[in-house]
Amino acid sequence: MKMESVVMLPGMGGAEIRGLGGNSVRFSGDAGVQWVLQPRGTARVRGPQHFRHSVREGVRLSEYEHVLGSDGDALKQLFPAGVARLWGSTPPVRERSAKVTALEERRVGDEVLFYAGKKFVAKARILGLLRNRPLARAVWGEDEDRKTWEHIMALGDVTEFEVPAEPFLRGLRVPVPLRSLTLVPAEERRRLLDMADPAVSSRPERNSPRPERGPNLNREALFRSLSSLRTHIKEQRASRHEPITLLWAIGRLATQQERMVEWETFRSEVGPLLQDYGLPDSKVTPEYPFWHLRSSGLWNVEGIDQPATPTPPQLVASRARAGLTADAAKILRRSLARAEAIGLLCSKHLGDVDRDGLLERVGLAGYTRASGEFPDRGRGGGRTPRREVTSSRPDRDQRLVERLKVMYQHECQVCGSRIETRYSHYSEAAHIRGVGRPHDGPDELSNLLCLCPNHHVEFDRLAIYIDEDWAVRRNSTGTVDYRLKLHADHAIEQAHLRYHRGLCGRL
Repeated sequence: MKMESVVMLPGMGGAEIRGLGGNSVRFSGDAGVQWVLQPRGTARVRGPQHFRHSVREGVRLSEYEHVLGSDGDALKQLFPAGVARLWGSTPPVRERSAKVTALEERRVGDEVLFYAGKKFVAKARILGLLRNRPLARAVWGEDEDRKTWEHIMALGDVTEFEVPAEPFLRGLRVPVPLRSLTLVPAEERRRLLDMADPAVSSRPERNSPRPERGPNLNREALFRSLSSLRTHIKEQRASRHEPITLLWAIGRLATQQERMVEWETFRSEVGPLLQDYGLPDSKVTPEYPFWHLRSSGLWNVEGIDQPATPTPPQLVASRARAGLTADAAKILRRSLARAEAIGLLCSKHLGDVDRDGLLERVGLAGYTRASGEFPDRGRGGGRTPRREVTSSRPDRDQRLVERLKVMYQHECQVCGSRIETRYSHYSEAAHIRGVGRPHDGPDELSNLLCLCPNHHVEFDRLAIYIDEDWAVRRNSTGTVDYRLKLHADHAIEQAHLRYHRGLCGRL
């Protein structure tokens, strides 16, 4: 079976289906897409290990050059960063079976649903199909019958989740539990999607009702709440009060402070922020976010319980305390979630605010730059006063920088330009996730880009970002400016690009 070419899919549309623990998964609504139902396999056949190795982490093509054969060029084109996500099937036993039909009729662009433990646990998009026994044996070995998983799918858009499988399978009249590779034709798949509630949205609009919260807050619900904060002005409630307060609370987490504070501390710290960064014509009322952020599901108030908004004297008398919930704080203490939350709050709710100044005030200096290095602010004219300080900075490996620049011959990975100097050429190495505080990224080749000075500044200041398909997009509009240029020996870590997209407010 020959490798098929990559296809670009139409607009997504589709449906979002609620899974276990409140998680959801969005399926493409494209009319021609089929489902490939794929048993992941049990521990006896090393299914979880295979999935972790070749799908979740990916296979480095450079380690399998000796077995790629004629599929090598196509795989390198599909995965220009050099890390391929692959899954395979052993040859069918019978000439006529569901597995034979699936192997013969699945197509590039179809969605694969991985099944394990009575649940669908992941989905992916088929980017290419090949049959390569030596590659399969090198990646996965052989089963107890001396067979290997030689019918290989090259996968993209891998998403892990948990959705109960039985309603799907019964609706498709597929035996439960799923034991064999099974193809679901497009019309059957579309029928099941139509049964899902398309009104469920992962990004509620501004005026949509707040989602109800269970006892445990998950990551997805947290970001829905951050996206749907009340930002209108009503009865002197300023549109920036809630996002500014949440940034202040996240800053407390980042600087290892207590998440719950008494009202007087809250008023003394948040009040000046609302004064300086709230709407110019709005009244400063810190009691409103202190009390009303409870409706977001991310905020607790302790010590007072009444139907109306309490007055400042009532809050003082009751010694009321407020702060992020324990679940929200647990999620936001993780560096990736914190970066994505800060990027979302700034991009969606604080578009025309001095972000550098605000984030510096709340203890989040550096989150407006991918490098994490916050510039000194000069004051006044003439010669800037200087003083001697003792400081430390990350010890960057200059050998990696030189290796990167030689690899690309100083050509910018974004625009392809190469700046000529009198005796040589010039380019700059940019860390995707900054090695300085607060990002603490690794000083590794997988975290570096070779850029011209202009695109280095734009990438660092979050004007551009790189999506999962290596398109370089303008952050203000989402439009594609370029396709990222990739060398076969340069394996960029997708987790670092995701972190950078989080800083850009792109989840």
